Amino acid sequence: MQRTNFSPNHQMIIDRFVAACQADARIVAALLGGSYASGAADAYSDLDLYLITTDEAYPEFITEREAFVRKLGEPLFLADWGKPYYYSLILADGTEVELGIGQANHFQHIHGGPHSVLLDKQGILTGVAFPLHEPSPAEQTENLRQLILNFWHDVGHFNKALARKQVWFAYGSLEVMRHICVNLARLQHNFADEGVGEEPFFKLEQAMPVEQLAAIQATFCPLEREAIRQAGAILLQFYREVATVLAERHGLVYPVELERAMLAQ
Repeated sequence: MQRTNFSPNHQMIIDRFVAACQADARIVAALLGGSYASGAADAYSDLDLYLITTDEAYPEFITEREAFVRKLGEPLFLADWGKPYYYSLILADGTEVELGIGQANHFQHIHGGPHSVLLDKQGILTGVAFPLHEPSPAEQTENLRQLILNFWHDVGHFNKALARKQVWFAYGSLEVMRHICVNLARLQHNFADEGVGEEPFFKLEQAMPVEQLAAIQATFCPLEREAIRQAGAILLQFYREVATVLAERHGLVYPVELERAMLAQ
């Protein structure tokens, strides 16, 4: 690996990571992923680091993983987002690190895409590829079903907030409706898009042509009741055009009666 690819801070953390993995008998391999491994890193890239333990040591290591993290630097932020094999952290120098932890007989779920081997004590990474993670068609169909239904729930909030002249509440509901529409647009462009979810704007420019979202762009409006109402009408039209097509394409029954009831408001 060419060290000149890294900023001084990142190189220092990688050196600490490799040294800590080398010294820990529980760890058998370590690798680098993300934009550095793919050759797309820039000044704003974080570090995507992964390690693999022995099967026997894995439960203990997961329990004590914060102690390992502290060998990289002082963490000011730590979150596993409900995944015990994953850690997202921000160190005191501002470096952001994503850390994945696997075990010798089960590790390909921790990463998807290009990788560079940092350490391989037993040769378990020889010839290994990490396929990109894609949700199954069944999972995406269920995501689609929830998005189609949830939109009308938030339309209900939106209508009530506008009627009560609660512009902040209305704008919040508008934002949720916008998120759903962006998710639907991502599914329309690529039904296997793993970015569909709670953060639909994440790396959106890489996921689809943003020109397809021109109508949605017009819904970023001032915090004024009439502007919010007009933005809601634009989102409603966008939703109906996309959701009905997606429902038919993927074998879902579009909720016509629910739509009729909400539109009657």
